[in-house]
Amino acid sequence: MPQLVFIHGPGAGACADAYEPQLKYFKGSVAPTLPGHLEGERCVDVVRYTEWVRGWLWAQNLKKDLVLVGYTLGASIALQYGLDYPDEVKGLVIMTVAAKPKTRTPDTYEMRLRAAKQPRDEKAYGEWLAFQLRAMQFVEPGLRDRLMERHKQVGPMSQYHDLKTIDAFDVRDRISSLKPKLLIMRGLNDHGNPPEYEKEIHEAVPGSEYMRLPGMGHFPLTEFPDKLNPVIEKFVAGL
Repeated sequence: MPQLVFIHGPGAGACADAYEPQLKYFKGSVAPTLPGHLEGERCVDVVRYTEWVRGWLWAQNLKKDLVLVGYTLGASIALQYGLDYPDEVKGLVIMTVAAKPKTRTPDTYEMRLRAAKQPRDEKAYGEWLAFQLRAMQFVEPGLRDRLMERHKQVGPMSQYHDLKTIDAFDVRDRISSLKPKLLIMRGLNDHGNPPEYEKEIHEAVPGSEYMRLPGMGHFPLTEFPDKLNPVIEKFVAGL
């Protein structure tokens, strides 16, 4: 049986709590909280995060038939894992991801730096929190409140470093050689309206599937688990 692994990013609480609906739905699935998110020291790039995730999985004897699912940083890690260790990975489900450095809107990094200043600038910190809330506009209110509390615990500097890590990720020269079966998703109502990076990955990877999701945003799985958990279930069944 394939082993589902859900990998988070810097948004939606910046920890594994974003996948609470999936952990309840998929028996035996796992979702690590990456180092530097709630506790521990962050990794400096996607390659090292990938090695950390692999070590975390191997420590639980989860070494094969992996289905890696992730958004943003988690999706980058999933891609890196699938490229580096194809014999261990059966499938990837990724969203809100690029195979090359992303282009950010003005003030993306500075907003996080202002929010992280000490002593705290309450206006700047409130601006950062308001941004997280807008990004989770489609998330169920109870879960959204819990994820907002996690954002306060993890803090804006973790998100700043995560964005820098994502924006240094570049596997364009290797992406066409990806072996695991690939499902790519894109929420068409993403609050940031990013370029359609996902389509570029789809066009580069033979046999990949691309789902464009109307009415969904930056974190489709966290926003609409009742709609997308069955999609993942069908994908896994077809591996």
